[in-house]
Amino acid sequence: MWYNPPDGQRRESFHMGNCVDAYDFLGAHPVEENGELKWHFSVWAPNAQRVSLVGEFCGWDREAYPMEKQYDGIWELRLPDGLFNPNRDPEKYSSPEAAELLRTYKYAILCANGEWHMRADPYGFEMELRPSNGSKLRNLAEYQWNDSAWMEARKEKEPCRQPMNIYEMHLGTWRRGEGGRILNYAEIADQLVPYLQDMGYTHVEFMPVMEHPFDGSWGYQVIGYYAATSRYGTPDQLRYLIDKLHQAGIAVILDWVPAHFPKDEAGLRLFDGTPCYEHADSRRAEMPQWGTLLFDYARGEAVSFLTSNALFWLKEYHVDGLRFDAVSCMLYLDFGKESGQWVPNQYGGHENLDAVRFLQNLNKAVERECPGAITVAEESTAYPKVTHPVEDGGLGFNFKWNMGWMNDILSYIALDPIYRQYHHDKITFSMMYAFSENYVLPFSHDEVVHCKGSMLDKHPGDLWKKFAGLRALYGYYMVHPGKKLLFMGGEFGQFVEWRDNQQLDWFLLDYEKHPDLQKYVKALNHLYSSEPAMHKVDDSWDGFKWLNVNDKERSVAAVIRSDGEDGYIACAVNFTPQPYLNYRIGLPFDCELTEILNSDREEFGGSNLYNGTVLHAEEIPQEEHPFSCEIVLPPLAAVFFRVQKKEK
Repeated sequence: MWYNPPDGQRRESFHMGNCVDAYDFLGAHPVEENGELKWHFSVWAPNAQRVSLVGEFCGWDREAYPMEKQYDGIWELRLPDGLFNPNRDPEKYSSPEAAELLRTYKYAILCANGEWHMRADPYGFEMELRPSNGSKLRNLAEYQWNDSAWMEARKEKEPCRQPMNIYEMHLGTWRRGEGGRILNYAEIADQLVPYLQDMGYTHVEFMPVMEHPFDGSWGYQVIGYYAATSRYGTPDQLRYLIDKLHQAGIAVILDWVPAHFPKDEAGLRLFDGTPCYEHADSRRAEMPQWGTLLFDYARGEAVSFLTSNALFWLKEYHVDGLRFDAVSCMLYLDFGKESGQWVPNQYGGHENLDAVRFLQNLNKAVERECPGAITVAEESTAYPKVTHPVEDGGLGFNFKWNMGWMNDILSYIALDPIYRQYHHDKITFSMMYAFSENYVLPFSHDEVVHCKGSMLDKHPGDLWKKFAGLRALYGYYMVHPGKKLLFMGGEFGQFVEWRDNQQLDWFLLDYEKHPDLQKYVKALNHLYSSEPAMHKVDDSWDGFKWLNVNDKERSVAAVIRSDGEDGYIACAVNFTPQPYLNYRIGLPFDCELTEILNSDREEFGGSNLYNGTVLHAEEIPQEEHPFSCEIVLPPLAAVFFRVQKKEK
């Protein structure tokens, strides 16, 4: 990406918090000057006494290349490309490793307190592989994209009306190479793209790919916000992965962490010896629960840093959406804090009003700058209007994770089936608020770690009941209003919790039941995507109706989904191991039902009870419906029917 020099107005917008492309002029960029290729370095450090550029190219001598401070606290320097080019000394820099080291740099900052500190470039486009943490020169203008058709079509899509079936994954542990070698982005692409296509996923969500120093943080403690992590290769290899996914018709969502950052020496903390990105008051800056620092959303430069970063991934990496991590932490001043550890806002409340403004402005900027791109909030409270338009007082997100539904349904399926009748509200209560926001139903990585058990192991009973119960759960999840998200490994019944240091247990597909579950999830995914009734109307009662909602004694729920026109899919779910051979479900009109998917089929590992003929509605009232019919409802199973409405 070539240097785009800022005029006075752009500089002012950066300091005011209105800049959406600060990465254009801050950081390290190639620039042509009098026919010579050079690199332009810019870093904001308003209270630094001195700033120098250091690296292997100058023997890390902080006296060699001092930077010049501009009137607004930005330090700048321009150096010839030859200084970083291995051709300057072919013998010394003959190896790729030596050549890369030559293009590594940091800022040596004489801080306000008189101490020197070495910082990575906050806007650096690449960083060294951990445990090193220097920034690396990288021109992002060189990759040739091949997804123009996808990017154009995305502008016209209405996300709320589209199928969204998200495969959440951690790039380092999905699959590995020989001897446990971590695959690079390009190698992952060659395996991941056909897998997602075959399985029928519409979206993939990557846990953070921004550079982070500690593997165990899973990417949620970021040190290089503009740098794709070197664990999996180069920035262009990540672009290749996204490009290939787009060409295969699969959208890409990145987890993004705008709430907090770690205290590493090379990072943002006290960047020039004073708080630049965090609040000056420790009660507003510290997140004791995580040992990190919170961004100061009242500081214009910090807001421009984050806003530009969001737009950077959407524009420069063609990402289709960002899932904002820990939004509750941003919205509430007292989140995760004890009395005395936080300060109320000017009205005496606990809402972070600066964060609210930041989120609203950022979501408006994404809508304006990147048509068709989405933002998703991981927000775990009842904060109102998260997905409502900013003009209506909302935060402006496209979607919000439905944490209440997730907690209810997982606590329900953990019960022995004999006790589920006493907790029937856990599978029905979510419809009391299902249309208050645009929701994603998340079975995420957070639910299969920290002794919570894998998706399979959450179910009680023997092995048959575990697999049958999981198939039933996935059926209910797929027919419930809301977009879908499943963490990797859940599709084939990973037995153990997710581990962040080794690949998924793909060997399980060589054993019985696991490939059957995978086959069922594949069929379920394709049904969801191909039937508009399953996904088109997720935001109102026009797309959903209970058929049987009160049968707590038998722990059954039956629903009908509609595309808002003439398409209907009905589904009945039995959460007990007792089969019901003549189970009557209500129907809102005269119709015929044809079974199209049954989780109890033998090919999916079930007992093979199914409805083999077309079923006809009878004029027998059932739960306030004028019609009904009897179906075969297998044990611990979800059964789907295509509904053909009869003309009067």
